[in-house]
Amino acid sequence: MTTKKLELELPVSKGKNRRSDRYPVVVPVRVKWLEPSGAGVIEFAEAKEVNMHGGLLEMKGRPAINSVVELTNLSSTRTASAQVISHRLSKKGDILGIAIELLTPSESFWGVTFRLKVAIDDLLKLEKDMKDSRSGGMDPRVLREFRDAVDYVRKTAWALQELQERQAHQRDIATVRSLLTDERVRRATQLSKALASDLESHEVGDATPGTAELFRAIEILHQRLADLFKVRESQ
Repeated sequence: MTTKKLELELPVSKGKNRRSDRYPVVVPVRVKWLEPSGAGVIEFAEAKEVNMHGGLLEMKGRPAINSVVELTNLSSTRTASAQVISHRLSKKGDILGIAIELLTPSESFWGVTFRLKVAIDDLLKLEKDMKDSRSGGMDPRVLREFRDAVDYVRKTAWALQELQERQAHQRDIATVRSLLTDERVRRATQLSKALASDLESHEVGDATPGTAELFRAIEILHQRLADLFKVRESQ
């Protein structure tokens, strides 16, 4: 069996050893690697199927299997190192893609679109689990917090979509930005009331992780709001 034949058959068993599902995305990346001769190569590619462990790059070059390449996400400028696992070839032997594995698994390298796809999948699975469990064993307070968080994300997603559509059509975006700000204020108010209740019931105390940072953040926020209302009162 020739090397070319082996490389062609390697991707056929996709999914057998894959540690998590891949999601279809389009992420522009820059790929850098060294040829056996020592010559450096830089090529622009697109990641088309990815997960936190790696993915499939659509590119013309063919870095050697088991070699290490440096990836740069051109949308976020994040960088990562990856190992070339296999070449995906056509029946004619033309390169279709490069399967790579990130040396350090990352949920953030591929960008927000990938994380949104993962979140959608997780939410659908969670919805099924919630329906299967019905009312048994679920904390009503946690359910309320989850509902509020989902509602907040839904409204933020709507506002961002509206913002993109208005920008694409060169329409006024001031009202959308105002909606985002209004929603952040509403959510912060909800969280503040919930935390005040937790403090009263001793669910949160000085030993709770993050309370010192929270106290400093609220002090700054309180001062900013106090200054705002002082200005209003003086007008």
